[in-house]
Amino acid sequence: MQFLGIEHYRVGHSEKLISALGAFLGISLVFYSSTFFVSAQSSYLIVASMGASAVLLFAVPHGPLSQPWPVIGGHLISAIVGVSCAKLIPDIFFAAPAAVGIAVGLMYYFKCIHPPGGATALSAVVGGNEIMQLGYQFVLTPVLINVAAIISVAFLFNLLFKWRRYPAYLTRLKAVSENKESENAYGAISHEDFVYALSEFDSFIDISEKDLLTIYDLVTKRHHATNIPYADLMNGHYYSNGEYGDLWSVRQIIDWSEAVESGEEKLIYKVIAGADRRSTGVMTKNEFSRWAKHEVIRDEENWRRVDNSSNP
Repeated sequence: MQFLGIEHYRVGHSEKLISALGAFLGISLVFYSSTFFVSAQSSYLIVASMGASAVLLFAVPHGPLSQPWPVIGGHLISAIVGVSCAKLIPDIFFAAPAAVGIAVGLMYYFKCIHPPGGATALSAVVGGNEIMQLGYQFVLTPVLINVAAIISVAFLFNLLFKWRRYPAYLTRLKAVSENKESENAYGAISHEDFVYALSEFDSFIDISEKDLLTIYDLVTKRHHATNIPYADLMNGHYYSNGEYGDLWSVRQIIDWSEAVESGEEKLIYKVIAGADRRSTGVMTKNEFSRWAKHEVIRDEENWRRVDNSSNP
């Protein structure tokens, strides 16, 4: 599974349906607008590259590759490169790979990496006589029109859902206004620290510095949470020690003493996940309380922390 890169995404069914609906609306408008400039048959290749963009804009609206400049720059630069290669290189078997390769290089230099741009460059070369006759007009109609259409749908559609605002700048702006003190939560970590850390990879990483800071903030806040008081433990519930890697563990209380609580009553637990899985043990409520970092519940393929902060 790890070799194939299969990840367990914690995404709810509603989010999946919203992404699918957004992609449907975006491509519907793109397909409709393309038919004004080229025939339906020729538009298939053009719409194909926009279909790839739709996956990014509606399934990963906050990803760096999905933001307006990568979408606009990636498609337009690739379209220019594709038309140029189609005009200057007579051998299509060399023109096609050259168009994609040059487009990738230029997207890097212009800071607008957008994978579907490669398909746009390829479409300009192998799209047929009708697209060849358009020449550099292909960059404006239909490519620019399609880009404007899909970005407009992404902006308006994601605006309906406050957690999906597009572009990502709108979400970050809202987060800053709602939580002014979050900037202080990063401790001694500075912008320069993250720039250095990212530069060590020497490769493009599909996550922004702001997203990394947000993840760091959420992780540290949870990791430094206080232990659960023994009086709040409940029979049959699941608890995690909040550790990482091989030390992480989830235990379920399966039985305990119903005597007057002093914290020294014994309880029996079963290890459900992580270290020593399927084993059982006995300890006092006080000991279990010192081990347990937070209560958790099973959420499809993952364990999710139970937020008890709103409880009296």
